[in-house]
Amino acid sequence: MGSIIAKNVVKRKPGYLYYVDGKGNVCEAKMARGGRKKRR
Repeated sequence: MGSIIAKNVVKRKPGYLYYVDGKGNVCEAKMARGGRKKRR
């Protein structure tokens, strides 16, 4: 499991997944569901 090294460094947008790649860069990828709420 990873550990948190810094908080509030990246301005996050709804519907995107953020991760650190192999080179140590922070990357964003569009999520499949787009961050929408689930319909009832």
